[in-house]
Amino acid sequence: MPPPNWIELDHVSKQYGQFPALADLSLAVAPGEVFGFLGPNGAGKTTTLRILMGMLVPTSGHARIRGLDCTRKRVELKRQVGYLPDAPAFFDYLTGWELIRFVGQMHGMDRELLAQRAQVLMMELDIRDAADEFVTNYSLGMKKKMGLALALLHDPEVLILDEPTSGLDPRATHQVQELIRNYASSGRSVLLSTHVLDMAERQCDRLAIIDRGRLVAEGRPLDLRERAGGDRSLEEVFLALTRRGSP
Repeated sequence: MPPPNWIELDHVSKQYGQFPALADLSLAVAPGEVFGFLGPNGAGKTTTLRILMGMLVPTSGHARIRGLDCTRKRVELKRQVGYLPDAPAFFDYLTGWELIRFVGQMHGMDRELLAQRAQVLMMELDIRDAADEFVTNYSLGMKKKMGLALALLHDPEVLILDEPTSGLDPRATHQVQELIRNYASSGRSVLLSTHVLDMAERQCDRLAIIDRGRLVAEGRPLDLRERAGGDRSLEEVFLALTRRGSP
């Protein structure tokens, strides 16, 4: 039998008054898979990620990560998941080291293990030289890399990333992409929301495209292109599926 999916959205809807932010969305991400989550601004991507992290309650349907209900088991969930929001927010007047120690202690990590993980991640993400700086002085790119280090610190089985390469230069983008692929190759799952279609096509095993809260396409990048005629780029497929009035 195939392994159970580690991320599941089962007919999830989210309503704000009369506005449907999500409508009957169903998705599944398997262990070892990098799953790309695409859509225009306002399509419902961040709403979906916040439901998965237990930060929002769906109006209907269920969201689960490794069998845990994302609404009822939100505390246990955070032990299983690393989450990088689009705009990471920190306690500004902590240094990088102090922030890492604080987050590690919140996860109940052993001090020796915490120090080892911190050293490895700061080297991999090239932020070791900024470890003694106050995070309020970090650039957007540095904050993004620190946020990713914090998401990976407790070695979670599932990683949920919202625009992980925004604000990064090409070298840092390459580092983050390599880290994501290595992470998934060890059998863990990554759900990746991004506007960078080229990265999504190269990094992701499968993609889902949503528009106005609804799923409009799902499959391997090559399959999505072939369904649209084969000679069209992923960008052309994305634009065709998400333009106003498209079926």
